[in-house]
Amino acid sequence: MMIERSEERDQALKAALPHVPALGWTRAALSAGLADLGRDPLEQDWLFPRGPVEAIEAWCDLADREMAEAAAAEDLESLRIPARIRRLVLIRLEQAAPAREAVRRALAQQSLPWNLASAARTVGRTADAIWVAAGDSSNDISWYTRRATLAAVYGATLAFWLQDESPDAEETEAFLDRRLAGLARFQRRKRKA
Repeated sequence: MMIERSEERDQALKAALPHVPALGWTRAALSAGLADLGRDPLEQDWLFPRGPVEAIEAWCDLADREMAEAAAAEDLESLRIPARIRRLVLIRLEQAAPAREAVRRALAQQSLPWNLASAARTVGRTADAIWVAAGDSSNDISWYTRRATLAAVYGATLAFWLQDESPDAEETEAFLDRRLAGLARFQRRKRKA
């Protein structure tokens, strides 16, 4: 399922973010953001017809695009694929740091049983965005397995990051390195078998 993208949606999301820590991902936060822009708060009805859940999906998509832009500005081509994946996950987390509470509230909203499909779409899009930014061009079964395993690694790392209070998220980097090392060991065993 493709996600709708527009400058109006991106602006509304950025304006709503400062309100999310106090109001959560709600219609009230979206209204407050639109009011800050001098726009009619009812615009949220056509910007995000499915409500706050759609706004969360759109915000995650915006974060994926911003990650890809930041990665394009860096020289990731000189890195091997595992190092590229590591760097891309860290870029995604670094960019999310100012909105940590909004991330926490988005995860809480998406963990509700009726929002699990939205959560799956969101993490799937993020895993795909990371692989695309890393230069993945697979078109066989490995396309699916790469994204599924990265979604699991990214999800676990994101959950760890939310609780990490170390300077510069050093413990999160170490956690990510352990997950990626474990994945590499698994891949080597699989090839031997």
